Amino acid sequence: MLEIGMNLAYLASAVLFILGIKGLTRPKTAVRGNLLSATGMLVAVVVTLLDNSIVSFDLIIAGALLGGAIGAVLAKKVQMTAMPQLVAALNGFGGGASLGVAAASYLQTLGGAGVEGALGIVSVVAISLTVIIGALTVTGSFIAFAKLQEIMPGQPIGFPGMTAFNGLLLIGALVLTVLLAMDPGNTLYFWTAITLAAILGLTLVLPIGGADMPVVIALLNSYSGIAAAFAGFVMGNTVLIVSGSLVGASGLILTNIMCVAMNRSLPNVLFGRMGGDTGGEGAGDEIYEGKITSASPDEVGMLLETAQKVIIVPGFGMALSQAQHAVRELADAIERNGGEVLYAIHPGAGRMLGHMIVLLARPKCLTKSW
Repeated sequence: MLEIGMNLAYLASAVLFILGIKGLTRPKTAVRGNLLSATGMLVAVVVTLLDNSIVSFDLIIAGALLGGAIGAVLAKKVQMTAMPQLVAALNGFGGGASLGVAAASYLQTLGGAGVEGALGIVSVVAISLTVIIGALTVTGSFIAFAKLQEIMPGQPIGFPGMTAFNGLLLIGALVLTVLLAMDPGNTLYFWTAITLAAILGLTLVLPIGGADMPVVIALLNSYSGIAAAFAGFVMGNTVLIVSGSLVGASGLILTNIMCVAMNRSLPNVLFGRMGGDTGGEGAGDEIYEGKITSASPDEVGMLLETAQKVIIVPGFGMALSQAQHAVRELADAIERNGGEVLYAIHPGAGRMLGHMIVLLARPKCLTKSW
């Protein structure tokens, strides 16, 4: 009876997750969507804690207090302009959590008697895929964080043949998965697969420039969800499988939308290529060469002085360059000439929709209409 009740609660959580994601598709329902998703996660956590296999709550309480304290500090201290790199770091932590769960499950079983009998082929494959995707997400996410935080150069970094090198790393990790399924007790296969995946995370994100990082962050978010879904298979946790699948699918859909909006190719993003072939540190710069100019808000306002209605489409570049005040000055110049100014979020802004709204609200761009 208890198991039936837990499964029903997990089903309710999954429904709340779906409704929450649906609510996040519009600004008017976004708050409700967040609340529904948070409620679903609360139900899932409480039901999981009632599982009889949990014998001690000491570490759980300590972890919740520590994580809550860190989250509260980040919520207060991190500026909205730093939100993309924070999301990148959180994606990395999510992938790392899945990696840790799968590795702990494997090593715990390995420490018992008869690992070959305890771990079936399906379990080994699930563990291997979890640690591969998790390791890739960890290293890739923190490279994205470092680029956005300007800890390392934001321009593409690579070498000729990097795409082929990435393919070899992926093939090598998958071959090791097959070998581990044939010989579950061989830890060399396990740790080598993790190492190759970690290197792959680096080489996938290094050749992508800082301006294209929102696309990469959405993709890494998808990877963290997929890793969580596989971790759910490892743990036998239904709600983790469902929630991870939802995050993985929605993240991939968002990535594709952003690729179309930013004139990028999804396969290129998946294999660490943006624009042309990765040929070195300056690869991809020819896309923008000769097309970037500068002008003051008043100069642009003069060009638009006969316009009756102007729609401004802000994106990640506005946030990165802190240009929201210049946007307000431009809007004022247009309105002085009798024009009407409206705002629309470009699909390339993606998950940074709330970020854009906050940035535009501060200089009072949104006082009239949206």
